[in-house]
Amino acid sequence: MLTISNMTKAFGDRVLFEDVALQVNRADRLGLVGPNGAGKSTLFNLILGRDTPDTGNVVFERQATVGYLPQETAPVAEETVLELALAISPEAVELQRRMKAFEAGHDRDADDYHDVEARYEAIDGYRLEPKAKQILRGLAFRDRDFDRAARTLSGGWVMRAYLARLLVQQPDLLMLDEPTNHLDLEALRWLQIYLKGYPGAILLISHDRAFLNDLVGGILDIRQRRVRRYRGNYDEYLVQREAEVAQQLAAYKNQQREIQRLQSFADRFGAKASKAAQAQSKRKQIERMDKIEAPAAEARTISIRFPQPPRSGRKVITLSGVGHAYGETEVYRGLEFEAERGQRLVLVGPNGAGKSTLLKLLGGVLPVQSGKRELGLNVRVGYYAQYRIEMLQPGRSVLEEALSASRGVPELTVRTVLGSFLFSGDDVFKHVEVLSGGEKSRLALVKLLLDPPNLLLMDEPTTHLDMASIDALIEALEPFEGTLIFISHDVHFIRRLGRQVLHVENGQLTPYAGDYQYYLDRTAAAASAASAAASAAAKATPAPKAATTTAGAPALDGAETAAQKRAFVEARQTRQREARVQQRVVDKMEREIARLEELQKTLSADLEKPETYQNPAKAMELNREVSGVVEALECATAEWEAAASRLHELVTDAPPAASAG
Repeated sequence: MLTISNMTKAFGDRVLFEDVALQVNRADRLGLVGPNGAGKSTLFNLILGRDTPDTGNVVFERQATVGYLPQETAPVAEETVLELALAISPEAVELQRRMKAFEAGHDRDADDYHDVEARYEAIDGYRLEPKAKQILRGLAFRDRDFDRAARTLSGGWVMRAYLARLLVQQPDLLMLDEPTNHLDLEALRWLQIYLKGYPGAILLISHDRAFLNDLVGGILDIRQRRVRRYRGNYDEYLVQREAEVAQQLAAYKNQQREIQRLQSFADRFGAKASKAAQAQSKRKQIERMDKIEAPAAEARTISIRFPQPPRSGRKVITLSGVGHAYGETEVYRGLEFEAERGQRLVLVGPNGAGKSTLLKLLGGVLPVQSGKRELGLNVRVGYYAQYRIEMLQPGRSVLEEALSASRGVPELTVRTVLGSFLFSGDDVFKHVEVLSGGEKSRLALVKLLLDPPNLLLMDEPTTHLDMASIDALIEALEPFEGTLIFISHDVHFIRRLGRQVLHVENGQLTPYAGDYQYYLDRTAAAASAASAAASAAAKATPAPKAATTTAGAPALDGAETAAQKRAFVEARQTRQREARVQQRVVDKMEREIARLEELQKTLSADLEKPETYQNPAKAMELNREVSGVVEALECATAEWEAAASRLHELVTDAPPAASAG
């Protein structure tokens, strides 16, 4: 379907691709990997025709279609979420627009309407809408979101809508750039299952190791100006690549020894008339060799070793009757929780369920508003925040920030630890406020190492870390003898470290005594049993038959008086009015969340601009603003969750029908 031949691409003196050949077939599932800056995004642009190769060709099979999901936010206009998901082609959009115009004018009998309707049916338009709704639900949209203006969504939800549109469109080649970035665990699981049955080819860039392992059957590795193809998933690729690197290194060393031997002979005897011809022959032999390149040096990665902490008591931390609210929005009431020494507990649940709030209550970051928080004997708490800036002082240097957590550790030792986290030389004098997201994550880990806790609380610890750094973190935490409680959307990280699961939703904690796979199996079995029970109940309950009079008209129950009927109608109308009011409240909250998310995005973008740090005071102010927006966003999300739950109750719980007194 796609053939790349003899392709070369350079930017100035830097050659990204040289003589690349690649073929992608219709059933391929390929992951694209390589060091940062190797050219993954450039290869995508070359395939999409947004850039052109210096030499060679990129050729698609005739009539092959391509769909692309970018990593960044895509633009939206006035369309609704459902309209965005259905906008699979300019023709489909135009037909939908014309049909709506006819229907709004009640002009369905016009000849033009029937022509438009026939064409819409010819492109399978009427089958697209049910498909789009199914996909949107799988990506965690609610039915009431379908008619919501897409421009009111946050960037992450816009990308979900664009992903839905691609899946509805079903192109022959689906190109995805970090598709899991904006998905929670439930939506991620749905997407994995859906993509396994996808009829076309898939080419994706992802740092989610478990996602790659579950989905792809081949890996394209960009390295040393080449694109190499490996069979199997990501883990299988690593094994193959390790063996290949060892072979290449051995061949390179052997060739270098041979070159050195030949060159030594030429240098020794080149000036002797009797040996000059032989010396020249050795030089030509070296020139004729196909030179073997040394394997590319692997990028430096962090080196982590958590010191084993002091042993705590058996009971590490207890929450008794704890309540917490953000303003009028109650997150927890009468919460009971206990963790014991050595537990490795992962918190799971939908976004906004209160997982981060629970972790902050355990860490003492949020005060207990009611109830009691008790630490066990000899317990020292370490909290690794999702937003690393919460753990760091923007005005300090890297070294000053590390020394502040070191409890008397000598500066030389602190510098050594910083060096193992890739802070070397003058890097230690950089201010926190100018660090990248990855650097802030590494510095926050340094602080934990220099003051080792025996109760370690981690909120999304893999954010901003590459695969090699995630693996290093996992290897450091596996022998950790303290208690670990964490939140993560990285399934590979969860599977390696989580031994127990705690599901958090609607202020309720549901423990699972096994690991993440045990949790998946139990929840799947429970869902299957509930579905079977509902099906059996539906079959066992006969459909009610309306009583009829001799004239065949429905008969009223004799006990159903006019007063009871009025009371029933009034109750229903009251509930409908409340639902309309509550819907306006929810809509307002959603707009506020979207505004805060957009503000957070803008401020973060400003922080990434080098010119921002020419004015240190401005940089510090921006960091404070980001922290304030993050806190406001957490409060707004919790309030929205409560308001949305109330709206759901009003919409789904109808008032009881009037009955005989």
